[in-house]
Amino acid sequence: MDVDRAASRESPPQVSVVLADDHLVVRAGMRLLLSQDPVFEIVAESATLADTFTAVRRTHPSVLILDLTLAGQSSLPSIPELQATSPLTKILILTMQEDPAFAREALRSGAAGYLLKEAAAEELLAATRQVAAGASYVQPSLGARLVATDDAHGEGAILTAREASVLTLLAHGHTNQEIADRLHISIRTVETHRARIRDKLGAATRADLITAARERGMLA
Repeated sequence: MDVDRAASRESPPQVSVVLADDHLVVRAGMRLLLSQDPVFEIVAESATLADTFTAVRRTHPSVLILDLTLAGQSSLPSIPELQATSPLTKILILTMQEDPAFAREALRSGAAGYLLKEAAAEELLAATRQVAAGASYVQPSLGARLVATDDAHGEGAILTAREASVLTLLAHGHTNQEIADRLHISIRTVETHRARIRDKLGAATRADLITAARERGMLA
C-alpha cells in the first residue's frame, strides 16, 4: 500500500488538451500521437472558432493546440480573448504558416508556442509538454528567422505568454488584484510583469497599455 501511495504521488500531473483544427484527419493524427503518452488527456475537439471558445470555457484545458485558420476564419485575432477566457490555458499554435510574421504576432497576442505541421511527431509531444510546464516554444527552424526579422525591424520586444496575459487583462480594465486572482499569482508578480511590459513596450500609463494591446490585436 505504501509503495502504491508513493507511486501515485510521483506520477506526473495530467495535462488536459483541446484540439482545434478544422481537418478531421489532422485531429485524429494528433489524438493518436498524444494518446501514446499517458500524461495527456484529450478533453475536447473543435473545428470552428465558436466551438473552440465553447470547449475552452467548458474544460479550461492545460493546453489548447490551435490552428491559425478554422473553417476559413483566422483564429489569430482571437488569441487574446481565448487567453482571457481561460488564463491558465497555454496556447500552442500548430499551423502550416511558416512566415515569421505570423509567429511573431501569435506570440505577441499571448500564444505560448508556435509549431509547424511539418514538424516531427516527437516535436509536437515536446512542444506540448514544454508549454504545459509554463515555458514557451518556437520551432527551431523558425526561431533564427524570427530573431533575424526582429533585429532587421528593430523589434526585440516580444512579450512572454504570461506578460501577454497580464497585458490583455490590464487592457480589459482588470486591477492588479483581479489579475493576480485570475492567474493565481501574487500581486507582486503582477507588478513585476507590468514593469517588464512597460520597459519592453514603453507603455507607462494605462492608456499606453490599452494602446499597445490594441495595436497587437488584443482588444476586439
